Amino acid sequence: MLPETLDLIRKGNAKKGDVLGAARIAGIMAAKKTHELIPLCHPLLLSKIAIDLEPDDTLPGIRARATVKLSGQTGVEMEALTAVSVACLTIYDMVKAADRAMVISAIRLIEKSGGKSGTYRAE
Repeated sequence: MLPETLDLIRKGNAKKGDVLGAARIAGIMAAKKTHELIPLCHPLLLSKIAIDLEPDDTLPGIRARATVKLSGQTGVEMEALTAVSVACLTIYDMVKAADRAMVISAIRLIEKSGGKSGTYRAE
């Protein structure tokens, strides 16, 4: 995004309100509804959903990270990826009037543990 757009978000001056707060809530809601959005995903009893949205001047932009946990034996990577995607889309929606050229990129799994496939960490 443009540096001016990042400043707009930081200062809380977006016309639609608190961009990062709304994006955080949207990401949490999206994680809970992943089974409704992606075929063959089943509903899970999630025990933790955290969305971290960190402004980064070097991009400039927002770094988004989701942490999702449950006590069952299945993975929650789809829930985390959905949470990040929807949080980013919410940011775009809330400030698109100021910057239509924003890019959402590099959404990926960073780390996963448990489940049948064991532990994964991106290099």
